[in-house]
Amino acid sequence: RKGAKTLIIEATGCLGGMSTMGLVPTWCPFSDKEQVIYKGIAQEIFNASNAGVDHVKPGDVDWVAIEPEHLKLVYDKLVTEAGADILFNTMLSAVEAEDGEVKTIIVSNKAGLSAYKAKVYIDCTGDADLAAWAGAEVIPVDEGSGYQPATHCFEVSNVNIYSYRSGPWLHPNNNQSPIHEIVASGKYDIPDGHLCNNEVAPGTVGFNAGHIWNVDNTDPHSVSDALIKGRKLAHEIHRALVDYQPKTFAGSKVSLTAPLMGIRETRRILGDYILVTDDYLDRKTFDDEICRNSYYIDVHHSAEEAKLINSGKLDLETRARRYNPGESHGVPYRCLTPKGLKNVIVAGRSISTDRALQGSTRVMPVCLCMGEAAGKAAAIAMNSQNIDMHNIDVQLLRKQIIEDGGYIK
Repeated sequence: RKGAKTLIIEATGCLGGMSTMGLVPTWCPFSDKEQVIYKGIAQEIFNASNAGVDHVKPGDVDWVAIEPEHLKLVYDKLVTEAGADILFNTMLSAVEAEDGEVKTIIVSNKAGLSAYKAKVYIDCTGDADLAAWAGAEVIPVDEGSGYQPATHCFEVSNVNIYSYRSGPWLHPNNNQSPIHEIVASGKYDIPDGHLCNNEVAPGTVGFNAGHIWNVDNTDPHSVSDALIKGRKLAHEIHRALVDYQPKTFAGSKVSLTAPLMGIRETRRILGDYILVTDDYLDRKTFDDEICRNSYYIDVHHSAEEAKLINSGKLDLETRARRYNPGESHGVPYRCLTPKGLKNVIVAGRSISTDRALQGSTRVMPVCLCMGEAAGKAAAIAMNSQNIDMHNIDVQLLRKQIIEDGGYIK
């Protein structure tokens, strides 16, 4: 849209990541409970997504259902109409860098190994693969807690939707949810009560449910093991729901488990600024902010904490630090620029934050806004003789974000 020749390299067969191939059934809130704050391209995608989900009501902005097949078409149209090229089923395989500048990337697909050169590289791998392989410093994992657990999302079809809508809210925040009795019974191989779900299509409920611990998305063996565990867990959760909610689920079946594992946390870059929990608590505004964020601190619990939760000895709301209506914090541009690399910018869950705050900035609405800002920044840098993503005209970037419908302060 800003005139830069653009190639999107996508590891899977469609765009959208967790919102499509990951089968996440629900958008995290798009509002600060007073107004939509994830605007620009994020709001374009959100509105187009909602148009394909018949039971979404006009004006719904928080915890809205996602129908992944429709959303795949939304992304295809958005990107191709803007003039970008896409390479599907193509993996980043190596990076050649010299003196803090990426010279070439190597990708692999059915054509074998291919090399690509660009003036600017935007790393939206979620794991900071490009930046890390190019030599950027990353923030080490907290050895005491490890990464947040993964979740393998799935869909259940032929659900009695009337019974689903009128029956108990299945979410663990409902004390009357059957998931509490299911876990307490010990009859099922279900480690905890994580059971987020939403009606995503006629007769179909999507589940973001269950936890799988000790998954490292940068280790292929770890992810492969997790996918096997995740498929088994999906069917175990379904079996329990059939037993405890037969009116709703007796005639249903698990119709699809996600092609992608739901990864919440891996590498984070060390950027020019580290966004920290105090910034969140202070509702901080930055001179170089490129979007706002109001999602709560959602750090999923460890396996040890799961035992305390199951026994009623731990309430995670104590660390959620939820905002009041109208409150948000800024995300500065400096969190997207990895130290030591000139022509790379990072967007998504691997930006420069502390661990707790990553639990807030990792979700899809704010990631979409970061992606738009990264793309605009790259296009601005293309007009410079010496490209350095650390030294672009950030106020011009902010001006463009506002002109194109974004929300910043």
